[in-house]
Amino acid sequence: MITINIAPIIFSVGHFMFRWYGLIVMIAIGVGIVIATREARRKGLAENDLGDALVWLLIAGILGARLFHVIDHWADEYVANPVRALYIWEGGLAIWGAVIGGLVAMALYAWRRGLRLGVLVDAVVPGLVLGQAIGRLACIITGDAMGKPTNGPIGFAYANPGALVPQLGAYYVPTPLYEILMNLAIFVVLWKLRTRRLPAGALFLIYLVLYSAGRFVITFWSAYQTVAFGLNQAQLISIAGLALGLPALVYLLKQRRANPAAAA
Repeated sequence: MITINIAPIIFSVGHFMFRWYGLIVMIAIGVGIVIATREARRKGLAENDLGDALVWLLIAGILGARLFHVIDHWADEYVANPVRALYIWEGGLAIWGAVIGGLVAMALYAWRRGLRLGVLVDAVVPGLVLGQAIGRLACIITGDAMGKPTNGPIGFAYANPGALVPQLGAYYVPTPLYEILMNLAIFVVLWKLRTRRLPAGALFLIYLVLYSAGRFVITFWSAYQTVAFGLNQAQLISIAGLALGLPALVYLLKQRRANPAAAA
């Protein structure tokens, strides 16, 4: 059992507050961009295409992440003061919202530029999942997205009054830690597979299947509100991710076996 006593605000100047959450998210985005740039060059994508695509990805990803979080926590956090939905610097980004928003942006961008969506998302996805792992460090520091109260054997408690947990001193299941470990494992898998002769889009679908399965299980220990069938928003989206991703991945791999030249 671990007690964390870190102030979410690193320093403040007047009304400006520089928070750990914002710093870590910026680092996560930076690492993701570096890896995506490297992979895009290896795949032969033009530098201008990648740069423009990343702009679309970041804007849509952040908007989607915030929108999904606000929808999921509207009743308990935002209904009394809706303007707080705009206070993104306080924390509160839903990973599934970022993935879905970014994927929609990539699809529109690929369509407008005449690019292959599968090649584009395969270049981005290793950096995406590593960025997710880094970003969850912000949740550990601030207490955001902690799981249900627990008596052990593993739990995080918070002592700083700025922490985002419901109650100081109480121990919670460290679901962000579990997600960090899961995302790092997925990154290792993707990094090893990225040079294999997989059909375009397969690497992203492998990520989608692995992340959906892992997130579905981990979120059983979360404190998210149930939406339907006793499941929360993240679990319902995870089921949809598996239902779409697994058949699509099987189809792509079968197509590769049936026609290796075309897949290559």
